[in-house]
Amino acid sequence: MVSLKLQKRLAASVLGCGKRKVWLDPNEAGDILMANSRATIRRLVNDGYVIKKPPVVHSRARVRITEAAKRKGRHMGHGKRKGTRDARMPQKIIWMRRMRVLRHMLRKYRDQKKIDRHMYHELYVRCKGNVFKNKRVLMEHIHQAKLEKTRDETIAAQYEARRLKNKAMRERKGADAAPTTTAPEPAAKKS
Repeated sequence: MVSLKLQKRLAASVLGCGKRKVWLDPNEAGDILMANSRATIRRLVNDGYVIKKPPVVHSRARVRITEAAKRKGRHMGHGKRKGTRDARMPQKIIWMRRMRVLRHMLRKYRDQKKIDRHMYHELYVRCKGNVFKNKRVLMEHIHQAKLEKTRDETIAAQYEARRLKNKAMRERKGADAAPTTTAPEPAAKKS
């Protein structure tokens, strides 16, 4: 077997790849051996005697299957875990995500005029104080607070109406009682 080291190096340079990716036709070794310049190598490439090999396939099919299984929760038991719980999913990240979700919801409700700025501030501080564990709990609390607020307002309105009614009645009674009073009778003479 003749040495085609030079030709392989020149072909790699022409094809723009490594020497391991260059294929030299063994049946045309004589013609290839005569090529000692890049121009002649280019001619051999055009003739098909020198070819750039395709890239080796590194399939990710098995990896995709495993990842899909892991998304379902397979291969994630105690035996597969290396780091601590906090290293795998830090508490701080969980807290930050929760705060962002709750604060975003509060902002949205305030912009939609579902809550006023006073309620917004009170709930914001409560969120920071770890009162609500998720959006659902916060939403339920908001609905409950709004119901209580409306109930208090209706009770206050009823109380005020009753007070005004009673006041009007007292005034009417006072007005009715005033004209019935007569002048005092003259005192009887002593004999």
